[in-house]
Amino acid sequence: MHFGKATKGDGVAEHNYTAKVTWTGNRGQGNVRYRGYDRKWEVRTPGKPVIECSNDPLLGGDPGLHNPEDMLIAALSACHMLWYLHLASDAGILVSAYEDEPIAVGESLPNGAGRFLSATLRPRIMLGPSADRELADALHGRIHETCFIARSVNFPVNYAAEYIEG
Repeated sequence: MHFGKATKGDGVAEHNYTAKVTWTGNRGQGNVRYRGYDRKWEVRTPGKPVIECSNDPLLGGDPGLHNPEDMLIAALSACHMLWYLHLASDAGILVSAYEDEPIAVGESLPNGAGRFLSATLRPRIMLGPSADRELADALHGRIHETCFIARSVNFPVNYAAEYIEG
């Protein structure tokens, strides 16, 4: 949920976002035993559908539910897409379709700690017949300057775009 913005003296606007995360995996005894509870929860944001979640299936989570890693790579891809559409529009490049199948590489340490090492966005973009493909491709390199999510992560984000004429 977005609670508006406040402008600091230097013209920078601060934004507040929130969600309600509720653990739903209590089988009746809380977390008394490590294997005695489910790693399930819900994400609720007022006025939006509830997202049922679990942890990574590698850690015993439900593979049919979203996990934090899924949501992070999806957020990164979506932010990139929205900025790409904006910059392409400004540059006069017609985009009639855009889809992405991003991939993130993660590592898990013996103690269970994990992190993303990198992500590669792999958008397939349908451009108008007269689009400048070189300019269309160059736009990706500018997105990391503005994308909220890309500017917030501490791992490299690469792209490997494919263009089709529509």
